[in-house]
Amino acid sequence: MNKVFALAGKGGVGKTTIGGMLVRYLVEEVKKGPVLAVDADPNSNLNETLGVAVRSTIGQAREDLKKDVPTGMSKDNWVEYRVQEAVIEAKGFDLLVMGRPEGPGCYCAANSLAKKYIDALKSNYSFVVVDNEAGMEHMSRLVTQDVDVLYVVSDPTPRGILTVSRILSIIGELGLHIGKTEVVVNRADARNEGTVLRAARERSIVIAGTVRNDDALLGNDAAGNSIFELDRTSGALSDAYAVFRATMGEL
Repeated sequence: MNKVFALAGKGGVGKTTIGGMLVRYLVEEVKKGPVLAVDADPNSNLNETLGVAVRSTIGQAREDLKKDVPTGMSKDNWVEYRVQEAVIEAKGFDLLVMGRPEGPGCYCAANSLAKKYIDALKSNYSFVVVDNEAGMEHMSRLVTQDVDVLYVVSDPTPRGILTVSRILSIIGELGLHIGKTEVVVNRADARNEGTVLRAARERSIVIAGTVRNDDALLGNDAAGNSIFELDRTSGALSDAYAVFRATMGEL
């Protein structure tokens, strides 16, 4: 049976980086089958973190519905073909990007397509990692409603913990099917540890783990390298792997 992991959090906390580390962990450490990475954020950049070029997106497949469908194909078959075409094969994992619709407008149609075809595709993979849109109001638009582990990522500030608290409340209100929710504090260091822990205690939030602020990771990003090129001695990578390892042991 496959396992679905999703990431949530406000913008700028580094959830896409954490998601990239999770994909790397599943590919290089777990090694128990194919991995599907899904970039469900219209502001797509998971591909850059993973070092993959994007040729086609679900948003583009949606736009194709407005054009002529090839003779002999139904609209459903044509869109399914375009979605399959949008699955990018990489070393150890595949990537599917939701992307943006053309021009202004709502992402609802592209999001609905993503839900439909991710549910169809995920049976082909041992693991699915979904990087969701930043913010709280988008939790109801998770592209898959059945999640084994949701990582809610915070920055090392009381305001970040407040946002986590609101996200956790929304999850409860929406009745999403989430097996386990893990709170991860990213870019942590000794200077802010006490403040963050105190803010978490005040809101009865259990922090599953912290990922340190790491010069090696910053340098890797600045050089335009993928997460797979980050040196294995990276403190941030080691911290993230410890969180993932604990999670995997409980599934």
